Amino acid sequence: MRVTLPDGTRLFFEVIGSKLEPEGPRLHERPTMLLLHGGPGMDHSTLAQVLAPLADVAQLVLYDHRGQGRSDESSPEQWRVETWIDDLVAFCDTLEIERPILLGQSFGGVVALGASARYPGFPEKLIVSSSLAKFRLDRALPMFERLGGAEARDVARRHLTEPTDETYDEFMQVCLPLYNPTPWDADTRARVILKREVGNHFFRGEAYTLDLLPELPKIRCPTLVLAGELDPITPVADAEDIAAAIPNARLEVFAGAGHGVFRDRPDEAIALIREFVVS
Repeated sequence: MRVTLPDGTRLFFEVIGSKLEPEGPRLHERPTMLLLHGGPGMDHSTLAQVLAPLADVAQLVLYDHRGQGRSDESSPEQWRVETWIDDLVAFCDTLEIERPILLGQSFGGVVALGASARYPGFPEKLIVSSSLAKFRLDRALPMFERLGGAEARDVARRHLTEPTDETYDEFMQVCLPLYNPTPWDADTRARVILKREVGNHFFRGEAYTLDLLPELPKIRCPTLVLAGELDPITPVADAEDIAAAIPNARLEVFAGAGHGVFRDRPDEAIALIREFVVS
């Protein structure tokens, strides 16, 4: 399905689970949870299967960010965090989704943080998974080296500072397997629509100027921050910064897990998210 935003851009989305469920003679309205995918330059399919079990407590809505996945192609001047934040709010306004629970994974967490800070009354709750408010290469490179040696550090440095199509392919081959101790399913990886030009554009500029940390104290909704002990691209220190900046945020660090703790510790992670949603 696609929805058209006020500026004419169409975003592809899908829904898992119902909004209404029977409760005796009445229909009970369940919360809507938006699952925001990572990248930039990937699509929602990276989250759909692994987080589908959460449909027992909420209606799940997943969409592809502007310029990514099956959404409209867009152009580089629109590949900006500010635009992606505004798209999230416009998406909900257009579909009349009120007070959603936001779950942002990686880059999706950046979008969720920005929207929660700039529109404090917008989300009901916020879950930030393996994300950051300010990109710190000085934290990421040592983690890549710890997990993959000098070669991984060098490949990550080249791609994250001077990205090209060639460095993108090299990064995906050498560094992506270090994101999680549990290997990605080959079919899942094959299904992902990759828009390398979007990711390369981001790491040529805005990745190094973005700093949401000063805005995070404006967030007022209950917040859960998830981090993996072995995450190379958004290390635990990034999650600690987020949790420290948001009033009363709860931080949970998963030992032995990497980028997206639900990929390595699915039972525990899903149970924790479910408990947070219904509390």
